[in-house]
Amino acid sequence: MERLSYAVGAALFASGLVHVAVLLVTGWTWMGPLSLRKAATFGLSFGLTLATVAWATSFIVVRARTLLLGLFAGASVMEVVLVSMQAWRGVPSHFNFETGFDTAVSMTLAAGGGVLILTTVAFTVAVIAGTRRSTPAMRIAIRFGLIALLAALGAGAAMIARGVIASRGGDPQLAYTTAGALKPLHAVAMHAILVVPVVAWLLDRSAVRADVSLRLVWSTVVAYAALIALVAVESITGVSPLAPPIAAAIASAVAAAVLVAVGAFALFEGVRRRRVR
Repeated sequence: MERLSYAVGAALFASGLVHVAVLLVTGWTWMGPLSLRKAATFGLSFGLTLATVAWATSFIVVRARTLLLGLFAGASVMEVVLVSMQAWRGVPSHFNFETGFDTAVSMTLAAGGGVLILTTVAFTVAVIAGTRRSTPAMRIAIRFGLIALLAALGAGAAMIARGVIASRGGDPQLAYTTAGALKPLHAVAMHAILVVPVVAWLLDRSAVRADVSLRLVWSTVVAYAALIALVAVESITGVSPLAPPIAAAIASAVAAAVLVAVGAFALFEGVRRRRVR
């Protein structure tokens, strides 16, 4: 199932790239709930996330890993396919209750999000309970990555809940406005499962001492957690991530700088060790 998840993830990612190409070639709008941008971002994000989850969970003991990966992959495919289908039909994918079919699509997307949350919870419990073939640094990285993924999926669920309430209240436009406020938090938290474990993986394959690697991974965790917290506060208070207060902008810049610095160091040390060999 792991190899199949990689293949499916690659296919979803490719679908996102295709939609990006279509947008660039045609000049169609990137804005609004009817844009192909949504199909592009869903394909790219879910493709990358599925492959990352398959890789990260290879370091933990999960008795039903094949089943859980299958459910996660199936839900990911369903989300991307339905969102892409609605985009090409020229109708909103979420908060759309205009027809029976559109209502079924919206509710299916919500159910798919529930499956993603439940499978991620199962993986998170497993990584807390025990691991295999992993160093302390990798163990910390995977735990944080899965917890951050849960936060991202939780933000997605909150977006859907707020949007459905607004849409059912007779104001579809308000649904997209209120739900969209949490998009930055959803996006930033979603890919911690890739960034932090990759840093740990590179450090584990370098000549850096284990205790130093652990401290560096903890630095990455703290920096990424700070970035998520800052974006969360901005999202909840309605502050645009493109125009944050000076203090928040400085804090975000420092957190991002730490992530880049540790990541660059890990990559350099990993490459240097391979050359020495």
